Amino acid sequence: QVQLVESGGGLVQAGGSLRLSCAASTRTFSSYSMGWFRQAPGKLRDFVAAVSRSGGSTYYADSVKGRFTISRDNAQNTVYLQMNSLKPGDTAVYYCAADHDLDYNTYATYQPKYWGRGTQVTVSS
Repeated sequence: QVQLVESGGGLVQAGGSLRLSCAASTRTFSSYSMGWFRQAPGKLRDFVAAVSRSGGSTYYADSVKGRFTISRDNAQNTVYLQMNSLKPGDTAVYYCAADHDLDYNTYATYQPKYWGRGTQVTVSS
């Protein structure tokens, strides 16, 4: 069982930046692939980014490539999402996810097992 707690959401103007954090409560954090998803009002939850267990490989949705960066600190049991050049279309609840068995590059296809409660990101125009 892994508990995930997101933080760092808020209100930002278009063009601005935010950094989301997700703290995981597990002694074997480095054995989990990690990712971020988002859900805008009235829409389905979408894949955003994922990172491998070591942190050496990443995978992004086309809509955020070049603007968002996912990273992890296995010593701190934390995964991050640095979001730059934010657009109003990025407004959503952002969820952290983890899975012991899924590889990071399958997160756009398969649903990870563990989820946080989400953090709201609002981008004003």
